[in-house]
Amino acid sequence: MSKSVACRLMLVGSSGGHLAQLLALEPVWVRRDRSWVTFDTPDAVSLLEGERVYWCYHPTNRNLGNLIRNTVLAARTLWRERPTVIVSSGAGAAVPFFWIGRVLGATTIFVEVIDRLETRTLTGRLVTPVASHILVQWPEQLAMYPRARLIGPLL
Repeated sequence: MSKSVACRLMLVGSSGGHLAQLLALEPVWVRRDRSWVTFDTPDAVSLLEGERVYWCYHPTNRNLGNLIRNTVLAARTLWRERPTVIVSSGAGAAVPFFWIGRVLGATTIFVEVIDRLETRTLTGRLVTPVASHILVQWPEQLAMYPRARLIGPLL
Protein backbone atom coordinates (compact mmCIF):
# COMPACT_ATOMS: atom_id res chain seq x y z
CA MET A 1 0.00 0.00 0.00
CA SER A 2 1.46 3.37 -0.99
CA LYS A 3 1.57 6.19 1.46
CA SER A 4 -0.40 9.23 0.26
CA VAL A 5 1.17 12.66 0.38
CA ALA A 6 -0.81 15.30 2.23
CA CYS A 7 -1.88 18.28 0.14
CA ARG A 8 0.21 21.33 0.94
CA LEU A 9 -1.11 24.46 -0.74
CA MET A 10 0.71 27.61 -1.68
CA LEU A 11 -1.52 30.48 -2.75
CA VAL A 12 0.33 33.14 -4.75
CA GLY A 13 -1.17 36.44 -5.76
CA SER A 14 -0.75 40.17 -5.78
CA SER A 15 -2.60 42.05 -3.08
CA GLY A 16 -5.95 43.65 -3.87
CA GLY A 17 -8.23 41.90 -6.35
CA HIS A 18 -5.93 38.95 -7.00
CA LEU A 19 -5.75 38.20 -3.29
CA ALA A 20 -9.52 38.68 -2.96
CA GLN A 21 -10.09 35.99 -5.59
CA LEU A 22 -7.77 33.57 -3.77
CA LEU A 23 -9.54 34.31 -0.49
CA ALA A 24 -12.85 33.50 -2.23
CA LEU A 25 -11.52 29.96 -2.68
CA GLU A 26 -11.70 29.49 1.11
CA PRO A 27 -13.69 26.22 0.91
CA VAL A 28 -10.71 24.73 -0.95
CA TRP A 29 -7.93 25.93 1.37
CA VAL A 30 -9.49 26.39 4.81
CA ARG A 31 -8.80 22.86 6.09
CA ARG A 32 -5.45 22.37 4.39
CA ASP A 33 -1.86 23.09 5.27
CA ARG A 34 -1.20 26.32 3.39
CA SER A 35 1.11 29.22 2.89
CA TRP A 36 0.62 32.49 1.05
CA VAL A 37 2.81 34.68 -1.14
CA THR A 38 1.72 38.26 -1.72
CA PHE A 39 2.77 41.88 -1.41
CA ASP A 40 3.36 43.46 1.98
CA THR A 41 0.48 45.93 1.81
CA PRO A 42 -1.90 47.02 4.59
CA ASP A 43 -4.85 45.07 3.09
CA ALA A 44 -2.84 41.87 2.70
CA VAL A 45 -1.36 42.13 6.20
CA SER A 46 -4.86 42.56 7.63
CA LEU A 47 -6.56 39.86 5.53
CA LEU A 48 -3.84 37.27 6.15
CA GLU A 49 -3.32 37.86 9.85
CA GLY A 50 -2.49 34.55 11.50
CA GLU A 51 -1.57 32.88 8.19
CA ARG A 52 1.90 31.75 7.08
CA VAL A 53 2.85 34.46 4.59
CA TYR A 54 5.91 35.16 2.47
CA TRP A 55 6.12 38.74 1.27
CA CYS A 56 7.21 39.12 -2.34
CA TYR A 57 8.68 42.14 -4.09
CA HIS A 58 6.65 44.69 -6.01
CA PRO A 59 6.04 46.25 -8.42
CA THR A 60 6.26 43.24 -10.72
CA ASN A 61 5.16 44.83 -13.98
CA ARG A 62 8.19 44.94 -16.25
CA ASN A 63 10.56 45.26 -13.30
CA LEU A 64 13.55 43.01 -13.97
CA GLY A 65 15.09 43.57 -10.54
CA ASN A 66 11.96 42.40 -8.74
CA LEU A 67 11.58 39.47 -11.13
CA ILE A 68 15.05 38.34 -10.10
CA ARG A 69 14.32 38.91 -6.40
CA ASN A 70 11.00 37.04 -6.67
CA THR A 71 12.71 34.17 -8.51
CA VAL A 72 15.21 33.80 -5.66
CA LEU A 73 12.33 34.07 -3.16
CA ALA A 74 10.38 31.43 -5.11
CA ALA A 75 13.30 28.99 -5.12
CA ARG A 76 13.92 29.40 -1.38
CA THR A 77 10.25 29.38 -0.39
CA LEU A 78 9.31 26.42 -2.58
CA TRP A 79 12.26 24.43 -1.28
CA ARG A 80 11.27 25.22 2.32
CA GLU A 81 7.51 24.71 2.00
CA ARG A 82 7.46 21.90 -0.60
CA PRO A 83 3.87 22.60 -1.71
CA THR A 84 2.12 19.88 -3.64
CA VAL A 85 -0.26 22.41 -5.20
CA ILE A 86 0.33 26.05 -6.15
CA VAL A 87 -2.72 28.18 -6.91
CA SER A 88 -2.58 31.68 -8.37
CA SER A 89 -4.84 34.28 -9.90
CA GLY A 90 -1.81 36.40 -10.84
CA ALA A 91 -0.14 38.67 -11.24
CA GLY A 92 3.57 38.80 -12.00
CA ALA A 93 4.86 37.24 -8.78
CA ALA A 94 3.16 34.00 -9.81
CA VAL A 95 5.46 33.45 -12.78
CA PRO A 96 8.62 32.24 -10.98
CA PHE A 97 6.56 30.25 -8.48
CA PHE A 98 4.81 28.34 -11.29
CA TRP A 99 7.94 27.62 -13.32
CA ILE A 100 10.09 26.54 -10.36
CA GLY A 101 7.16 24.80 -8.71
CA ARG A 102 6.62 22.61 -11.77
CA VAL A 103 10.30 21.68 -11.84
CA LEU A 104 9.93 20.60 -8.21
CA GLY A 105 6.87 18.50 -9.06
CA ALA A 106 4.03 20.69 -7.79
CA THR A 107 0.64 20.80 -9.46
CA THR A 108 0.04 24.36 -10.66
CA ILE A 109 -3.44 25.84 -10.95
CA PHE A 110 -3.96 29.20 -12.64
CA VAL A 111 -7.24 31.07 -12.17
CA GLU A 112 -7.70 33.76 -14.83
CA VAL A 113 -9.01 36.96 -13.32
CA ILE A 114 -12.67 37.85 -13.54
CA ASP A 115 -12.29 41.07 -15.52
CA ARG A 116 -10.44 39.84 -18.64
CA LEU A 117 -12.87 38.71 -21.33
CA GLU A 118 -11.16 39.55 -24.62
CA THR A 119 -7.43 39.01 -24.05
CA ARG A 120 -5.34 36.85 -21.76
CA THR A 121 -3.44 38.51 -18.96
CA LEU A 122 0.34 38.68 -19.25
CA THR A 123 0.56 36.29 -16.32
CA GLY A 124 -1.82 33.91 -18.07
CA ARG A 125 0.36 33.91 -21.16
CA LEU A 126 3.52 33.31 -19.11
CA VAL A 127 2.24 30.51 -16.85
CA THR A 128 0.03 28.59 -19.30
CA PRO A 129 2.93 26.44 -20.56
CA VAL A 130 3.50 25.07 -17.04
CA ALA A 131 -0.03 25.25 -15.64
CA SER A 132 -1.39 21.82 -14.75
CA HIS A 133 -4.89 23.27 -14.73
CA ILE A 134 -6.40 26.53 -15.95
CA LEU A 135 -9.64 27.76 -14.44
CA VAL A 136 -11.73 30.54 -15.94
CA GLN A 137 -14.63 32.50 -14.54
CA TRP A 138 -16.60 33.31 -17.72
CA PRO A 139 -17.57 31.19 -20.75
CA GLU A 140 -15.98 33.83 -23.01
CA GLN A 141 -12.58 33.06 -21.47
CA LEU A 142 -12.72 29.48 -22.75
CA ALA A 143 -11.90 30.78 -26.25
CA MET A 144 -8.60 32.17 -24.89
CA TYR A 145 -7.78 29.04 -22.90
CA PRO A 146 -8.98 25.97 -24.85
CA ARG A 147 -7.93 23.49 -22.12
CA ALA A 148 -9.48 25.52 -19.30
CA ARG A 149 -12.33 24.54 -17.03
CA LEU A 150 -15.15 26.98 -16.32
CA ILE A 151 -15.68 27.51 -12.58
CA GLY A 152 -17.86 30.63 -12.63
CA PRO A 153 -17.27 33.98 -10.91
CA LEU A 154 -15.42 33.90 -7.60
CA LEU A 155 -16.48 37.38 -6.54
